[in-house]
Amino acid sequence: MNDEIQSARDDLAFIRALSERTGQGSIAGGSVFLAGGLLYGLQCLYHWGQLKGWVNLPEPVNLAVAVGTTVVFMAVLIAVLWRDRKRRQTGMASRALNAIFGGIGLANLAMVAVFGVNAAAEGDFRIWLFYPAVIFALQGAAWYASSVIRQRAWQAVVGIGWLAVAVVLGLSRNSLDVYLFTTAAALFLLMALPGWVLIRLARKEAQA
Repeated sequence: MNDEIQSARDDLAFIRALSERTGQGSIAGGSVFLAGGLLYGLQCLYHWGQLKGWVNLPEPVNLAVAVGTTVVFMAVLIAVLWRDRKRRQTGMASRALNAIFGGIGLANLAMVAVFGVNAAAEGDFRIWLFYPAVIFALQGAAWYASSVIRQRAWQAVVGIGWLAVAVVLGLSRNSLDVYLFTTAAALFLLMALPGWVLIRLARKEAQA
């Protein structure tokens, strides 16, 4: 009986910790989202401009845009992780969210292999177009979980937005025009903007 009571107390303590409202923002996480949303959003706009015929630059420039975007993002990611290396997230909610978004990152790498290999093997680029849709859906799930843990309605809106965009991408694979523009808009509104909000929240908390 005593063990059952203690177990119930532990469960309640865990739930209470997950529901804590402190630490609503993260400068490190917000910086990564902001950088990723802006960089890859601009890259999608660049390719959309190519599709529309508005951008007609030499192939080396196109290659530099494609590769350079990831190089710059990785540099930002490394810089953020290095700057934040000594800062520990001690709250249960923070650790839970780090685990969720970290898991999404690992799933991202797995999906690159799954869709990339099959697209190359089949010689069908449309297979690769399903990759962002899957990643966006996973992002939606992560933001929904964050909204439940942090009890923040705006994060639920972000999560629903990611899920809606994932459906749109899945249905628009034959219309590259719609696909690229939708992806760019999603990266700006659902990644860069929330990243900026997280940074602002973290700074306000630091000043409180």
